[in-house]
Amino acid sequence: MPANHRYSARTAFLLLACTVLASCGGMGGSSINPVNWVTPYKIDVIQGNFVSKEQVEQLKAGMTRDQVKATLGTPLMASLFHADRWDYVFTLKRQGVEPQSYKYTVFFKNDQLERFEGDAMPSETEFIAKLGKRRKLGDVPVLEATEAQLKAAEKPKSATASAAVPASVPAGAPPASYPPLESAKQ
Repeated sequence: MPANHRYSARTAFLLLACTVLASCGGMGGSSINPVNWVTPYKIDVIQGNFVSKEQVEQLKAGMTRDQVKATLGTPLMASLFHADRWDYVFTLKRQGVEPQSYKYTVFFKNDQLERFEGDAMPSETEFIAKLGKRRKLGDVPVLEATEAQLKAAEKPKSATASAAVPASVPAGAPPASYPPLESAKQ
């Protein structure tokens, strides 16, 4: 093939590739665009303490700060300017799902729980169900071996292996004598 044809074929291929790539850029978010086929991985961002409906139901007026902390956990925000107010904020940001945010506030008077208010908190089972909807990993395999699998995995004891170790010495026992640590002086 002459050199002129080789360069013209290379130029035509380069021109075709540029045309295809330029047309992909003008499709405006179409799924046909190869750029949309690959998306970057975004990690799940979890911030704060999740407060469940069950925990909120345990709150009673008159509880001490330690009792509230034992029930709800350490507050995310405790301000110096509002010493009698604890804010519990929980946010969850995941790829492909709307961000979730829950807020709950407890108010103290004379170190006793006076009142509490906030968003309607989901129960623990409801919250876990929301987390599980996004990812489908398939069926969980059976994690128990059958009798046939156990027998197949069992190694038959050979006569030569049992003859090498005397029956009086238990398996894993240390030898009766050890080699010298230092070589004999000559």
